Amino acid sequence: MTPALDLLKKVRAEHRIHSYEHDPKAASYGLEAAEKLGLDPAQVFKTLLASSEKGELLVAVVPVVGSLDLKALAHAAGVKKVEMADPAAAQRSTGYLLGGISPLGQKKRLRTFIDITAQPFPTIFVSAGRRGLEVELSAAVLAEHTQATFAPIGRA
Repeated sequence: MTPALDLLKKVRAEHRIHSYEHDPKAASYGLEAAEKLGLDPAQVFKTLLASSEKGELLVAVVPVVGSLDLKALAHAAGVKKVEMADPAAAQRSTGYLLGGISPLGQKKRLRTFIDITAQPFPTIFVSAGRRGLEVELSAAVLAEHTQATFAPIGRA
């Protein structure tokens, strides 16, 4: 179990766990998950961390088929500028390793933003806190348990 799955179990949130054999040579963890689990990549989301000009870490959940629009995230967060967070700081703050960072069950509660493209899907897939482990849940459940805001932060 991971902190993400422990949290979902504790709050009795509806979710399903999916695992696959992770290939350490995979170029993209998210696309690997979509391929190995036979999923629509638009329904699989990656968790990225960005840092504001004041050093605040922000969590961005965007589709694996696109990228994070840093300007849009800054706008959504009400800050002037953001850049991708230092990987070591991201790992320290979340308690997860890169490639397995879940938006759920992080060590520190960080402001979280989910791309609006997640909303139309009945369920989406995000990392369950370990490479090779995904959790399927509704975007609303994810937002509820991360206190996330939906915003147009992804770029195709």
